[in-house]
Amino acid sequence: MTFTVTATIRRPLAAIVLGATLVTSLQGCFPLMVGATAVGTLAATDRRTLGAQTDDKSIELRGEGRAKKITGDSGRVAVTSYNRMVLLTGEVKDEAMKTEVERQLSTLENVRGIENDLAVAPVSSVGARSNDLLITSKVKAAFIDTKDLYVNAFVVHTDRGVVYLMGRVTQREAKLATDVARNAAGNIRKVVKLFEYISEDDLQQLQAKPSASPAGTAPAK
Repeated sequence: MTFTVTATIRRPLAAIVLGATLVTSLQGCFPLMVGATAVGTLAATDRRTLGAQTDDKSIELRGEGRAKKITGDSGRVAVTSYNRMVLLTGEVKDEAMKTEVERQLSTLENVRGIENDLAVAPVSSVGARSNDLLITSKVKAAFIDTKDLYVNAFVVHTDRGVVYLMGRVTQREAKLATDVARNAAGNIRKVVKLFEYISEDDLQQLQAKPSASPAGTAPAK
């Protein structure tokens, strides 16, 4: 099944996605209301179950709280969870702290596994983190503007100039998204793929569900 949407529909969605990225990341984790229709649309096009989406939010909140107790002012840990698989990025003071953060977060309920990409380094500056947010925004905007890519099928996280891509995608989507991300901004150090792969048949089944393709969220062109 093929879906189309005009640019006039897609650009407001881009504004919602990019605005939400900047506001939530700069000011911390708090409820952001962008309208019931928009929120429902974003949730409906996510390829995780609603239970997994809820678990991921809980893992991120509890994980960052627990990590902060371990690092104090000596580190910065960003916790990103997709389908209960956890990515750790940021900086810690030594290998012992890096190991302890992973050990503690692995005991959180519903965590299936952890990708520990914490760097032993000084805590990054506000300017560096703002640059990471800008890169994430550019990658998401590039996804929205690319045929056959559903932006809400991906989680995009940037840390220290490295773009991490997560999602339940086909091999075709993964390759296209990676190529698009690499060219979305000039200051990207590298792109790391942390995908869960599904078949093209699985994708067709997801697209066939009425809740999986509300107006304004299908790929353009």
